[in-house]
Amino acid sequence: MTTTPAIFFGHGNPMNALYQNAWTEGWAAIGRTVPRPKAILCISAHWYVPALAVTAMKRPRTIHDFGGFPRELFEYQYPAAGSPELAERVAGLLDGDVYLDDRQWGLDHGTWAVLCHVYPDADIPVVQLSIDESQPAEWHYELAKKLRPLRNENILIIGSGNLIHNLHAYAWGKRDVEPFDWAVRFEQTARDLMMSDDHSPLVNYESLGKDAHLSAPAPDHYLPLLYVLAQKQSGDEVSFPVGGFDGGSISMTTVQIG
Repeated sequence: MTTTPAIFFGHGNPMNALYQNAWTEGWAAIGRTVPRPKAILCISAHWYVPALAVTAMKRPRTIHDFGGFPRELFEYQYPAAGSPELAERVAGLLDGDVYLDDRQWGLDHGTWAVLCHVYPDADIPVVQLSIDESQPAEWHYELAKKLRPLRNENILIIGSGNLIHNLHAYAWGKRDVEPFDWAVRFEQTARDLMMSDDHSPLVNYESLGKDAHLSAPAPDHYLPLLYVLAQKQSGDEVSFPVGGFDGGSISMTTVQIG
């Protein structure tokens, strides 16, 4: 039986949807090398709400959940189909205590700004699972383990956020700035823990000290990583097919399990 990988994407700036750069080229390469999935389940940093929900509409809208960007970004559409069947399957795996959202949400930029490079034809159904902001990190990690059977059903589970995401320290409008020392240290610590299959400190990341607090001052962009790490099973390799920093304080690292 072939097990579909699980992948965490550091999505960064929404403008990456329109850019051709080392990160977006790396995402495109993943789309060419990973076995084509039947459907995609995405956990995006940008559906961070006080509830557990899953998109269940047949045609999810493209959500432009940002401001201050060029008009062409607001006009961009990613017309992937939804999958009410996958939504029901996810709700069942999570013991049914999930709101099936068939009207309100859709695909936010944490999802489409990456997938438009990975699968530019938008021809694979996509479902989003919300991040319940009222729950601690350990709850999310344990919840995500219940999704593991999907990997044996050719469902690609992706998380979209950033391992390091500190907009207060971000070098707005500047190019090619060196990453902060604390960002480099936390990135290396996280990579070492992932390679040694030691997830506990990453789940309890606030215990990792000042570097962790600066790297993840809010949990929204960090938690999608835990949903992907929770998919790791015996024999799965861990790799980092895309890396680098944007603006000194945003990690663009991609983490692939399997």
